[in-house]
Amino acid sequence: MVREIEISELDLRYESYRMKNRALETRLLASITERGIEEPLEGVDTSQGAILLNGFKRYRCARKLKLGYVPYESLGEDEATGIVAVIRESNHKSLSILEQGRFIDELRSRHGMSVAEIAQIFSRSKSWVTTRLNLIGDMSERVRVKLFNGEFPVYSYMYTVRTFMRMNGVQKEDVERFIEAVSGKKLSVREIEQLAHGYFRGAPWFREEILNGRLTLVLDQMKQVPEAPDGCNEFERILLKDLDVVEKYIRRVIGKSQQEGRLTTRTFCTQANLLLGGILGRVPAFTRALRAFHDRTQQG
Repeated sequence: MVREIEISELDLRYESYRMKNRALETRLLASITERGIEEPLEGVDTSQGAILLNGFKRYRCARKLKLGYVPYESLGEDEATGIVAVIRESNHKSLSILEQGRFIDELRSRHGMSVAEIAQIFSRSKSWVTTRLNLIGDMSERVRVKLFNGEFPVYSYMYTVRTFMRMNGVQKEDVERFIEAVSGKKLSVREIEQLAHGYFRGAPWFREEILNGRLTLVLDQMKQVPEAPDGCNEFERILLKDLDVVEKYIRRVIGKSQQEGRLTTRTFCTQANLLLGGILGRVPAFTRALRAFHDRTQQG
């Protein structure tokens, strides 16, 4: 049942669990100014009051417009029930994988649900749950704030920065410093990728330039790097090293995976199965990218 609720009554304890998007919020503000709030905000009615779970952008727009009341719909009387409802609705509404991870981590850590119980509630696999928990678990508080505040692109974190987190010698502090150095600079995904390769795999001077905020200078230098004696520029040498590492580890995994007699513990099988599921999901896209890249290099 939708009802009008005084905006000051809403408890915002879960606001940091939802991602901010300033461009989307600006468009939403214009829409609400013209037509009002068309979708009710959602939360749970507990003994402590109404706790908001969904509709924080609408809430902030309402505050900017000095609206005293907003439409509100209750999802239940306890937080766990409301969180489950919000995640289930994410099939129809926008809820990113990181937002799902924050809420799922809340169900596990604060409400005592096991991975198996959460998987059953959502009719998902354990690996679906574990993937989201690992995303949040691998993330430091400082990085989380940057991502959820919309200062650093989620795509760049998921598909660029996290690949370097698995490298030997890369610490969480290294990741934090890189993300803080490039956050809020309105860089493209491509520019962040270039900077990340230089920061994590390039020369020490490259890292220092990034940490000192000279990003435009660094990007310009990357474009103007003269040909090295081996005929490759810095970015090309980094990619060749990546390809060499991929080929090396493909051979190692093939060889070790065939030694069945040495791969028997339950713990290993569980963890390997989760990792293999993620890897196999990327194989088709990886193969397509390699074939296209191979074709381009033949033409070169």
